[in-house]
Amino acid sequence: MDSVAESSKNRKRLREEEEEEQQQEEIEAEETSSTDQTPSLVDSLTFSDTMVAVRIMRAQFPHIDKVSIQPFILHSQLYSSVKDRTQVDRELESLRREKVLRVFKLNTGQDDHAIMFLDDYLIQVDRAVKRMEEKKLRNLEVFEWFKTQVIDNKQDPSIDHQELCLLLSHGGKVKDEHISLLINAGLLVLMESMGQY
Repeated sequence: MDSVAESSKNRKRLREEEEEEQQQEEIEAEETSSTDQTPSLVDSLTFSDTMVAVRIMRAQFPHIDKVSIQPFILHSQLYSSVKDRTQVDRELESLRREKVLRVFKLNTGQDDHAIMFLDDYLIQVDRAVKRMEEKKLRNLEVFEWFKTQVIDNKQDPSIDHQELCLLLSHGGKVKDEHISLLINAGLLVLMESMGQY
């Protein structure tokens, strides 16, 4: 009788072990299928040499209380930090199209560009508006037009006068005073030789 009871216990234990193994296999199969569908955090983030260099340089930008300029990086600085210039240009173009960065032509006489995060540039625009408000100037609506019509729709480093007026006109009637306000705020620089800003 003891042998029958032992045999029955052994069969029960074997069945339980088989059920546990089967459950474990099902759990592992579910985990594998869910991880196959969901990319890992590392796979979903793209770390480009250019973006890393821009972030490092931005972090090193001096913060001076009385100066209201947001951090920017020179294109030539990036070239000296990242080995492959073609890669830098390709990645900058991609980041510019994705509206992560803005690229500006400098009016220094040299062929260099400034690079700024779009968020920093928008902060720069807001600070310019506050300075103009303190001076109690009129026609400040042009700054909102500039943000919503020009910055959103034009990612190139320069813009000609006609295109600028056309984009601004989507916000309202554009006057020469509006353009002058943008120039005085430091948001546009007239490139005299080209008739562009």
